[in-house]
Amino acid sequence: MGKFIIHHLSQTDAYKLSMAYVIYHLYRKYKTGWSFKFRNTKDHKKVMTPEKMQEWVNRIQREIENLAKLRWTEEEIAFISKKMPWLTIDDGLFIDWLRNYRVNASDIEVFIENDELRIETNPNASWLQSTFYEIYLLAIVNETGFRTFYNYDELLKSHKEKTDQKIKDLITGKYVLGAVSEFGLRRELSEEAQEYVIKSFMEHRDEIKAAGTNYVGTSNVYMSMKYGTTPIGTMAHEFIMGVGQGDPSKNPAYSNHFAMEAWTKMYGVLNGTFLTDTITDKLCRLDMDYKFASSFKGVRNDSGDPIEWGENWIKHYEKLGINPKEKMLLFSNSLDFETADKLYRHFSGRIGVAFGIGTYLSNDTFVKPFNIVMKMTTCNGHPVAKISDDAGKGMCKSAEYVDYLNRTLDWRVQHS
Repeated sequence: MGKFIIHHLSQTDAYKLSMAYVIYHLYRKYKTGWSFKFRNTKDHKKVMTPEKMQEWVNRIQREIENLAKLRWTEEEIAFISKKMPWLTIDDGLFIDWLRNYRVNASDIEVFIENDELRIETNPNASWLQSTFYEIYLLAIVNETGFRTFYNYDELLKSHKEKTDQKIKDLITGKYVLGAVSEFGLRRELSEEAQEYVIKSFMEHRDEIKAAGTNYVGTSNVYMSMKYGTTPIGTMAHEFIMGVGQGDPSKNPAYSNHFAMEAWTKMYGVLNGTFLTDTITDKLCRLDMDYKFASSFKGVRNDSGDPIEWGENWIKHYEKLGINPKEKMLLFSNSLDFETADKLYRHFSGRIGVAFGIGTYLSNDTFVKPFNIVMKMTTCNGHPVAKISDDAGKGMCKSAEYVDYLNRTLDWRVQHS
């Protein structure tokens, strides 16, 4: 395999840094536990023999041991300070903390249970510490998995061929996407595969733009530094879950409100695209009042029907007296070019439209990609949950807590 999969700590998504900044200042005492889930194991069961599964675990563990040796370099620190200036508005306190950050390998347990790969993290690790584990582990699991169970060279060849065709489709105008970012780090076939996509976009950037698609960059901080672009991304579901459900004295039906308050307290109008579906999009619109809608430049879709979602947000902005053309819809849910093209044509001219495209760009081969996630499952010793607008996307260790959370959400809707 050559060098280790994660060889720089900047091989993470930009939103991890943006969330960590807020966590550092407001939630440093919070503790979180994370759990891994392989959603489509059945698609790969034939190749996952017991011997290969153990080989996979061994490879993952070696990668984690190396990961624990890494530190942020001064070059990386200088880059994020310049390209993500909102991380420095505290006069460098967070940046100084980041210089000393390291992954604690003893926080991460990797094992096989009932023929399934399992990963659990120490539930007593600080949120600030463990938030970074997710992206590193998913990238490691994905690449080691495909190298263990399949012919990697054949997969990479397939990936490059498909990428070349995608670039041609954008140059010819077959698909028009407006603004598009690459979001594929967590489920990349490999760093080599993801970089091939990014390099292809950069080399053909002008031709693609002339045909109606503007490549604005990647969420991968390391690749952003390598190719001179601004890292893309603001927040993930974990932020709303931790802020809204980490304190059991607070009603979790107001999770979005608590998260919006915390985010705008730290950033004001900077760095603001709000993720709407942590406890369903309907609940998010209840909390996105004029103050917050004015502060956040837009909203991100990650589940549910994207057309219905977008129409609801246009109506919501209009109801608040805000011109939708001044706001942005960011779509990021299991996108391909055909879907993105349809969404762009539907909403273009009525509201700003942008796309964050992940697995379709970084892991499109003749083998089905792994559908893997790493989710926060406990916060401060209590269960937390995501109640998605898509069936099957939720993840929680406590059925009782999910029932309680749903009842609070129902109560909120009925009394609004």
